[in-house]
Amino acid sequence: MGPLEDRNNPLPSELNNAAIEPVVKQYDELRYRLMPYTYTLAWEARNTGMPFMRAMWLHYPTDTIASRMGKQYLWGRDLLIAPVYQPHATTRTVYLPEGDWYDWWTNTKETGAKMITRKVDLSIMPIYVRAGAIIPVDPIRQYTAQTVNDPTTLKVYRGADGQYTLYEDDGTSEDYLKGKTTLTRFTWDDDAGKFTIAPLSKGNIKKRVFNVQLLPEGTTRQITYNDRPVSIVF
Repeated sequence: MGPLEDRNNPLPSELNNAAIEPVVKQYDELRYRLMPYTYTLAWEARNTGMPFMRAMWLHYPTDTIASRMGKQYLWGRDLLIAPVYQPHATTRTVYLPEGDWYDWWTNTKETGAKMITRKVDLSIMPIYVRAGAIIPVDPIRQYTAQTVNDPTTLKVYRGADGQYTLYEDDGTSEDYLKGKTTLTRFTWDDDAGKFTIAPLSKGNIKKRVFNVQLLPEGTTRQITYNDRPVSIVF
């Protein structure tokens, strides 16, 4: 829809705004990088009814502060999103439930069960990842169906044990209704520093390489997976 086709048209001064364009690009790219995480949420929603976007109380039902939070939410189980909705804001107050949490942008660790104040600007929407989370991140795409050849990165946030199931299908057909899907289990043993990949289903699995990135240190190791359990130790 163009600038003169709606009742509430954007200001001409805001079109092709050099300050906004890189921010839009940043979040468009983040959307595509998180595609395997979000696609798995779609599979989970279809099978369990769990929504993509979740109220805080859904995973923290006994936390009386989280139960009152209506201005932040969870994207799946592991990502806490705190939109900035005040114009010209320079800070954003965020409530972190119990446990350790990591700033998505800086990998800074915060202890939960408290309010924190995060500095923000036009480019920063606070995103926090809970300790023990395993987040699959793809290379940047320009469109959904674009083939990417570089490995998927598995971001592992230390501080707690973690498990994550990655769902995959061909992405185009309805063959998933015939059971032609692939489920892969990732497991993180925090005390042992051990990361394991194992199959949960017999899909069209081919030899592939993952980059496993341990955070907050940023240490990255490659692991080759071919439908058999395989582990690495950091």
